[in-house]
Amino acid sequence: MSYYRNILSELENWKKRKDKKPIVIRGARQVGKTTLVDDFSKSFKHYVSLNLERSKHLKYFQDFDDVKPILEAICFDYKIPVKDLPNTLLFIDEIQESERAIKLLRYFYEDYPDLCVISAGSLLEFVLKRVQNLPVGRVEFLYLYPFNFEEYLLALDNKQAIEQLNNIPINKFAHQSLLQYFHRYVIVGGMPEIIKKEVEKNSLIELVRVYESIFESYKNDIEKYTETETTRRVINHLFNTVHFEVDKRIKFQNFGNSNYRSREVSEQMRNLEDAKIIKLIYPTTNIIPPITPDKKKSPKLQYLDTGLLNYNLKIQSELLKSNNIHSAYQGAIIPHIINQQIISLDNITNSSLNFWVREKKQSSAEVDLIIHYDDKLIPIEIKSGSYGKLRSLHQFVDLSKHHYAIRFYAGEFCVEKAKTPNGTNFYLMNLPYYLSHKIYSYLEYFLNKY
Repeated sequence: MSYYRNILSELENWKKRKDKKPIVIRGARQVGKTTLVDDFSKSFKHYVSLNLERSKHLKYFQDFDDVKPILEAICFDYKIPVKDLPNTLLFIDEIQESERAIKLLRYFYEDYPDLCVISAGSLLEFVLKRVQNLPVGRVEFLYLYPFNFEEYLLALDNKQAIEQLNNIPINKFAHQSLLQYFHRYVIVGGMPEIIKKEVEKNSLIELVRVYESIFESYKNDIEKYTETETTRRVINHLFNTVHFEVDKRIKFQNFGNSNYRSREVSEQMRNLEDAKIIKLIYPTTNIIPPITPDKKKSPKLQYLDTGLLNYNLKIQSELLKSNNIHSAYQGAIIPHIINQQIISLDNITNSSLNFWVREKKQSSAEVDLIIHYDDKLIPIEIKSGSYGKLRSLHQFVDLSKHHYAIRFYAGEFCVEKAKTPNGTNFYLMNLPYYLSHKIYSYLEYFLNKY
């Protein structure tokens, strides 16, 4: 399967640079890292793909301590002239199988700066913790996530939908059609193998086997890194319960109606984060940059993929029968998919999202998302109801020094002049759900025009 991923533009820019550090692609298992590099390799004269789970490929790093003999051996085996190394892409997949290979990445950069080297691995974060002399400053990291909505439409080869999606602002006549496509995307999610089945027009029943296979592979993988029977029990408990807690403020103590202590749960939550299966989204009280997450306050849970989430919640059939996706699972699914879309836009850092809170006895408030754009923190609410119910957003606007706010909802795109109950004037940009991955383009439009 070969579908366009937006991160390819980052790789193309990297290829053009004279000073190229080896790239380490990080992301959960089965989000398409290997396929991405295979697609990228088509622009090279030579391509060497090593999988260190295979003994004959691992042997290069077991037999030699230096990159020069490693490359000489690779060039000999793959019949590549050494002078052609600048036209070669070397991909070291499953690099977590060799700590030596990870350490040697810095010497590929120092000794062969013209060679393009990319590496990737499953549960790489766990191995990186153990590696002494990690080549920090000698490698670059890129982060890959499940398909976002635009990539989903590209996979479907829906050129008309993509053309309309890229109009800023969106044409009103395209609204209902894009909302329907987004509805289907919300149901199936963005895992590459699922997208492949979707393109082949398999039924949802046939997709169940793929979801189950992905879920079980995650459980089996992460169990390898549990050191005791207790940690194994905790991680298994989390696997079986985290999906019930998405879009809620959580407590580690007794999580999921268990008897586990806060420390036990928090440690294994961090392991799930390292495996890229979940993200913990922390609140902030800031109204001006920078965003400072308050990790003493309760976070929210974000799952890797909404399709996997729906599968584990057993609500996909319900979603297929309903046109009202914003009410699914007590309203948690739409905020989750919007978070997923925005997370997918940052391929360069491993930053997380944040939400805003004001915790006072008489005036507590919680805004769904807060985004740092230019010199402003922009509040974002995800609602299906009327404008007048945006109580928390109003509190943020009253405190803020700018006059911009955003609402995601099921309606059509529009910008309106608004006023808080306290009399603060502001502009509210209403964005349909399906434009969530276009948030930064629309912020530029919004702040330049109003």
